Amino acid sequence: MTEQKAQRAARAARDKKALDVVVLDVRAVSSVADYFLICSGRSTTHVDTIVEAIRAELKADGHRPQHAEGAASSGWMLLDYGDVLAHVFLDETRMYYALERLWGDAPAVTLEG
Repeated sequence: MTEQKAQRAARAARDKKALDVVVLDVRAVSSVADYFLICSGRSTTHVDTIVEAIRAELKADGHRPQHAEGAASSGWMLLDYGDVLAHVFLDETRMYYALERLWGDAPAVTLEG
């Protein structure tokens, strides 16, 4: 069920043309969440659009974020669904934080579609 939530969030991001969409299975390496969705937008407006698409997609399934953090103007936004964390970055900010490298021991999930 949790992987489905991550897949739906990834699909919503891809539908809005998010760049480099990755879902990491962090269950074996983190107690923070089960899955991380990481993706990028080309502009602050694009980041906002991706975040709103993820919110709408998961809300349709009855999921609401427990916490949201950041702002598109800062280059990073986070939606915390408890078991799934969605990170939406501007490219420069994503390279700076390098979450894929930080969580390099976590396997990537093959995305549907």
